Amino acid sequence: MKEIKRFYMSNRLRNRLYLTMLLVLPSAFYGKTQTIHALSVQDAIALVKKNNISVKAAITNLAIQEQTNKEVTALALPKVTGTGSTTDYFSIPVTLVPGEFFGGAPGSYLPVQFQQKFIASGGVTLTQTLFDGSVFVGLKARTAALDYYKKAIDLTVEDLSVNVYKVYYQLLVSKTQIALEDSNIQRASKLLHDTRVMNENGFVEKLDVDKAAVQLTNLQTARQNTATTIINGFTSLKFLIGIPAPDSIILTTQFTESALTSGVSIDTTYSYKNRYDYQYLEIQKQLNDFDIKRYQAAYYPTLSLNGGYQKNAAGNTYDLFSKSGTWFTSSYVGLSLNVPIFEGFAKNARLQKARLTARLTTAQVENLKLNIGQEVAIARNNFINAINTMNSQKSNMETAESVYTQTKKKFESGLATNTDLSNSQNDLIEAQSNYVNALYTAVVAKIDFLKAIGRI
Repeated sequence: MKEIKRFYMSNRLRNRLYLTMLLVLPSAFYGKTQTIHALSVQDAIALVKKNNISVKAAITNLAIQEQTNKEVTALALPKVTGTGSTTDYFSIPVTLVPGEFFGGAPGSYLPVQFQQKFIASGGVTLTQTLFDGSVFVGLKARTAALDYYKKAIDLTVEDLSVNVYKVYYQLLVSKTQIALEDSNIQRASKLLHDTRVMNENGFVEKLDVDKAAVQLTNLQTARQNTATTIINGFTSLKFLIGIPAPDSIILTTQFTESALTSGVSIDTTYSYKNRYDYQYLEIQKQLNDFDIKRYQAAYYPTLSLNGGYQKNAAGNTYDLFSKSGTWFTSSYVGLSLNVPIFEGFAKNARLQKARLTARLTTAQVENLKLNIGQEVAIARNNFINAINTMNSQKSNMETAESVYTQTKKKFESGLATNTDLSNSQNDLIEAQSNYVNALYTAVVAKIDFLKAIGRI
């Protein structure tokens, strides 16, 4: 029987084909021209800040607050109003005056028209707040209000950045997983080929060939599932950073195991002030204090300056705006003092509510401190354990690979059975899976630890 020659694909070629699949399949599925984005992890973070809808919403809230601040500023500025009017009386109003004023009988009344047929007036009024405690408190609170919404942006970006880091680095780790699975497929393909040859020469049974074929199929299926998971991971990353689904991404950041521990101190020293959520609540406390002061100021009198300048003209012919029209000027300036006396206890209720809200925020800050301490401790322990597990699983994988290599040599020499070889290969595959999972876990643990200590 003529021997069938089989083609064995190198790992490098497999990886190139895999990359091509990731770049081509999405555009083929969507039927659109794709754009290829070569992104480092920092590029991805920059895109999430620029494109993500949650960040845009937080930035819009900041813009809204900026306009609110302008409204507060306007309360302290003078208000100038211009007025103008002209009136034509079809029927001039009549006023009854006592007839005795004009020599008539006592108790009689005479109809008199004091109004002219045509009237025109124009003027300017000015109002300037001189003292209003609530307005002055609002002016002082403007900066804190802006800081509050800026910190909300930081919180949103931090949460999204954590997700981007995790997805990005897990996709980098998946390259290791793909490489290991390709090596397993290559070994299984070679084993199936060798087993078939040995079967043809009567050294092994057909059952051994079938076992080798089943194992190869299982590995190829696992490889296909991994590829699908990776494609979905890229889809998730594109959604996070605002890249169209048909486009493709090439990850340019390099990943090494040593990078997981470099530049990270695992001591227990940390500062609450490095956490955005803590900073956010601290600003909320400032705003609560301003609210209390604002409601306290409602008990104070308000003082404002008022002024006006006006011209009036009247006549029985409509020549008011001609040279013969006569205009009379009036002007005034004055002070208005308003003293609050009683409003049905509404002011007191608002003040007490503001104080209770401030007390609640203070309790939230104290609770957050406890949560941060617990989060840092747990994240630190998980990170240390993840690194140790990764190192031990890597060593275990190397041992399993050595056992498989020795068992394969014994099998080829007839000193080991196919079952022995199959078991050693299963042990190797399990060790590789444990190692990849340990890598994933270490990546996530590092990101969680950095977030806990405020380093994201």
